[in-house]
Amino acid sequence: MRRIGIIGPESVGKSTLCNTLSECCGYSWVAEYARGYVEALTRPYTYDDVCAIARRQIEELRQPLTFATRVSSKDVVLYDTELIITKVWMLHVFGKVAAEVEHYIQSQPMDLYLILMPDISAEPDPVRENLDKRDYFAQWYIREVERTRQPYYLISGQGGQRLAAAEDAITAFLSAHS
Repeated sequence: MRRIGIIGPESVGKSTLCNTLSECCGYSWVAEYARGYVEALTRPYTYDDVCAIARRQIEELRQPLTFATRVSSKDVVLYDTELIITKVWMLHVFGKVAAEVEHYIQSQPMDLYLILMPDISAEPDPVRENLDKRDYFAQWYIREVERTRQPYYLISGQGGQRLAAAEDAITAFLSAHS
């Protein structure tokens, strides 16, 4: 099974892209867990909350089809947000990262990363915190992905261009690794 991490700063269309790729290409999809977790809190989130989110993401890595929003393919699973974003979140907000998170990023990286660039309009909502720093976070994610030594593509463009770029990247990766 090929695992593809869809990552990027806030409000770049990660969930929309995962849903569309799942529908049009038949890929299984593990939806973002952190957003729903944080939305359900009645208090500000803590480091322990982010650790709980990371533990769930690790379980999603171990058993993707159990946690998939849509199971279409057993060959490809898309992860809408994954441990690299959680690591950066921990470091940015709390100045530290759980050892388990770092361990899994290095020992169980995605097979491919699609890093969505912040070249579309941001849509503010109560959970989004850093819309004014999207370029900063995009560059941070690129550095973190490069540390894994796994292949990645930068995905940009509006609407159909973004989808086509993602489809082309996945097709090229699958063709090269079949």
